[in-house]
Amino acid sequence: MSLDPDRDLVMACQADPPEGLEGGFRDLYEQYKDRVYNTCYRITGNSADALDAAQETFGILFRKIDGFRFESRFSSWVYRIAVNASIDLKRRASNRTLASLDATRTDEAGVERGGAPLEDEDAESPMACASRHELEEEIQEAILRLSPKMRAITVLRYIEGLSYDQISEALQVSLGTVKSRLARAHQALDRELTPVLDKHYLT
Repeated sequence: MSLDPDRDLVMACQADPPEGLEGGFRDLYEQYKDRVYNTCYRITGNSADALDAAQETFGILFRKIDGFRFESRFSSWVYRIAVNASIDLKRRASNRTLASLDATRTDEAGVERGGAPLEDEDAESPMACASRHELEEEIQEAILRLSPKMRAITVLRYIEGLSYDQISEALQVSLGTVKSRLARAHQALDRELTPVLDKHYLT
């Protein structure tokens, strides 16, 4: 394996474990916070659960980083923890009431949904902005209707931009499994999104 680009940062954290979020751990957090949150958001589907899963991810990273031995890329380990934390959280939350689910949607008034802010949003007309947000939400809902395993692999490939090899390493599955799950996800999303895209772009 080629030299891990995060090796120096990880080794700094291992050499000087802090009492809190400081030093190397602060640098590590700043480097990965957006990627972790975006992954968690796409898998859980709302910002409240994404924040909980992201917090759990960093908690695990900070507790277990001393045992990391570069047998995989550090980034792959981070994604693996984030995916597992998100899926586990959704499983634990499967019996939530509709009222609590509705409450999480109030984040739309003041919390960024879906990760990084979109540039030049103020330049859009209200109709175009509303249409774009509606399309983003429908795509996100289609992703959430995938099985957890296909959802995770879709997020890593198309939201985070990981290669097949990186996904294989992050999820600890074979390349054949990566390709098979992505193919099934493509078929499911094609069925879900074809009428949605027709509605937005052909009307």
